[in-house]
Amino acid sequence: QVQLVESGGALVQPGGSLRVSCAASGFTFSMYYMSWVRQAPGKGLEWVSGINTGGGSTDYGDSVKGRFTISRDNAKNTLYLQMNSLKPEDTALYYCTRDRGALYGMDYWGKGTLVTVSS
Repeated sequence: QVQLVESGGALVQPGGSLRVSCAASGFTFSMYYMSWVRQAPGKGLEWVSGINTGGGSTDYGDSVKGRFTISRDNAKNTLYLQMNSLKPEDTALYYCTRDRGALYGMDYWGKGTLVTVSS
């Protein structure tokens, strides 16, 4: 069955960096667009970033543009999110999703990894 398992969440100081990962299994990872979505405490879901099948095209939400970088390793079935210049408002549970676009939506989600930005 499809599984998405995030890892790498941690407590980081403002201005710091962190990389979170998502290990995918149960489907042909290289054939799907993938996205990161986050949920801050007490707030709704926010789409963060997406990447196409080959990794050559990426998109970012305005709040993270220029600070976060999404990437993927199709040989390792792994999705990454490199987060730099972290701010307290980046504190959230970060989810990895298989994204099938507007018609089918994000059909599989991981359980999330918690990133806390605080001094």
